[in-house]
Amino acid sequence: MPRNMRGMAHPAPLIAALTVEISQGQKAIKLLPAGDFRARDGRPVDCAAWHLDEVLAVALIAEANQRETRYVIDYEHQTLRSVENGKPAPAAGWFRTLEWRQDGLYATDVDWTATAAAMIEAREYLYLSPVFSYDKQGRVTGLLHVALTNNPALDELPELQVAALSRLVALSLSPHHEDHAMEDLLQQLIWLLNLPVGATADDIETQLKKLIDQVSGGKGMTAANVDLLQLLAGKDGQIAALSASQYSPATHVPLAAYTELQGRVVALTAQNSAGELDKLVVAALSDGRLMPSMESWARDLGTSNLAALSDYLAKAPKIAALTTTQTQGQPPAATAPAALAGDALAICAAFGNDPAAIAAAMKE
Repeated sequence: MPRNMRGMAHPAPLIAALTVEISQGQKAIKLLPAGDFRARDGRPVDCAAWHLDEVLAVALIAEANQRETRYVIDYEHQTLRSVENGKPAPAAGWFRTLEWRQDGLYATDVDWTATAAAMIEAREYLYLSPVFSYDKQGRVTGLLHVALTNNPALDELPELQVAALSRLVALSLSPHHEDHAMEDLLQQLIWLLNLPVGATADDIETQLKKLIDQVSGGKGMTAANVDLLQLLAGKDGQIAALSASQYSPATHVPLAAYTELQGRVVALTAQNSAGELDKLVVAALSDGRLMPSMESWARDLGTSNLAALSDYLAKAPKIAALTTTQTQGQPPAATAPAALAGDALAICAAFGNDPAAIAAAMKE
């Protein structure tokens, strides 16, 4: 059976043949009965019955109208047998037009060959055997061809003929290579659109519409055609250009090198700060702006906030008494013991002490 995108791939058709009695000179012949029907040998076995109604017939008639060639009526299904025996398959007649009537499907413009007409008139052939395809529910889905036959057993085609017929149906209704190509195309679309395995044609169509809306700016298929490959290539170029503008070896350094440099800067800054702090503290201790007991405090403040310490020391007064001596750095000059007078001399006289010795002791 042919494929369509909405229903995905149809399963391989099931094939059957039926026998219908004919009479001399018939131009309109009944091919298939209306409603449910079965063959004389009890078939079908894969469904309850074959079925044909007006809705199904409309599809068969439309297919007949679209055919470029007429349906063939051959002898004894030689169209199928020639696959195996290699013999010619001459036509007994042709028809093109199908018509639905209350009791079934008819071919209304049968054109018999002279040979076939004579054989039918001589009652050498009594039956027609239309060959048709059907689905798993038994619904007739296609008409292949018709044969003149005298063997009702051909209601059941041999397995070999069924295989040959299946190949013929594949070629006439939907070329085998096109089936594979369509299946491959559907699978590629499923992959491209990131759909789950087993996605239906409706799923694919929905995703394709979303993609079309996205690449067309919401205009759908009314917009100008879009070259998807060119569009993707352009996006890749934009990404590459953006990446190049974000990083350039000429203007950027590796993170590791930057971190190492930052560490060195911090170390040098700390070293310079420590040297400057030491100079400030030593100078302040020397000129009296800091007392020795304040050194620890000053160093802690300078370590955390060197500017604050510098500001404090800039305002602190220098205390000369803490930095100079009364003798200007020279040892004090020796002085003679001061002379005792008054009561001190009286005491020395009373106790018999030397006033000079007492004066010297008092000095010490």
